[in-house]
Amino acid sequence: MKKIITAAVLAMGLAAAPAFGGNSVMKEAQQNFKPIPFGVPELPGNPVTVEKIELGKMLYFEPRLSKSGLVSCNFCHNVGMGGDDFQETATGHGWQKGPRNSPTVLNAVYNMAQFWDGRAKDLKEQAKGPVQASVEMNNTPEGAIKTLKSMPEYVELFKKAFPDDKEPLTFDNMAAAIEVFEATLTTPDSRFDQFLRGEEAALDKDEQKGLALFMEKGCVECHGGLNMGGEDYFAFGVVERPAEEIMGGDKGRMKVTLVESDEYVFKAPSLRNIELTPPYFHSGKVWTLEEAVKLMGSAQLGADLSKKEVGLIVGFLKTTTGRQPEVVYPILPASTNTTPRPVLD
Repeated sequence: MKKIITAAVLAMGLAAAPAFGGNSVMKEAQQNFKPIPFGVPELPGNPVTVEKIELGKMLYFEPRLSKSGLVSCNFCHNVGMGGDDFQETATGHGWQKGPRNSPTVLNAVYNMAQFWDGRAKDLKEQAKGPVQASVEMNNTPEGAIKTLKSMPEYVELFKKAFPDDKEPLTFDNMAAAIEVFEATLTTPDSRFDQFLRGEEAALDKDEQKGLALFMEKGCVECHGGLNMGGEDYFAFGVVERPAEEIMGGDKGRMKVTLVESDEYVFKAPSLRNIELTPPYFHSGKVWTLEEAVKLMGSAQLGADLSKKEVGLIVGFLKTTTGRQPEVVYPILPASTNTTPRPVLD
């Protein structure tokens, strides 16, 4: 269900915060957030196995799933760079520029839905989209499967990952394997997680002040919970609509639902590892955390944050950077005489 921040919520958010003190800030934080769990979460209808993880990792790095033989999942969601691509908007087939900034893949398994507008219900459904999008990988399900079947090693890997399937190598199973690998890309044990688990010294005094401000000003209304976002949809520009350059002419979720009230509504992005994922917002037009925090204060909360307040909040946000997944780049199967050749048009 979509949430719109109302005047009442704003009033609550701008009300006086509890007096600063380690335990009181920690107690309030523990009511508003949860630490990222260790381990791989369960996926409904898609059991996690070692064989699926290994196959999914290979497919995630496999550029031959694209028509050009160049664009892989990692091309836009680089696991060594915070899970995104350091571009305003994604670059795809034929060097086309996509309409939106690439969201991070890290901790994406904890989002209620995928993409800025939530058009994919889970990571499995999301994995099918870029393969077929003309501005991204520009392939077809038939083309992707033809490529994979041309390499005997993939045929065997699909059999091992989906042993009960009469026809293991399918587009659906390709997406299921990618989903399982992406579910391993979580970042537990940030200093903020340690604080949430009761380690008061994990955050210094200024970082705790930044956390207190984050809750006091109302940021937590959209960026609370396990993933500090990703749990609901919100209007962008509740109090003051940002400049058109930042909005980018994007109507948000309305493009999916065709409901007028969903105009300029987006899924709130996760703020975890946020220092690693510039530029910010769906348009990618804001390159610094300081500017992003200042803009959100005015646009969403009607708060004119001081330079000191912005600095404290940014300092806190940097404590959410967790343990990055260590991924060994896979050796992919060799192409064969029947593997489709790249098409670069």
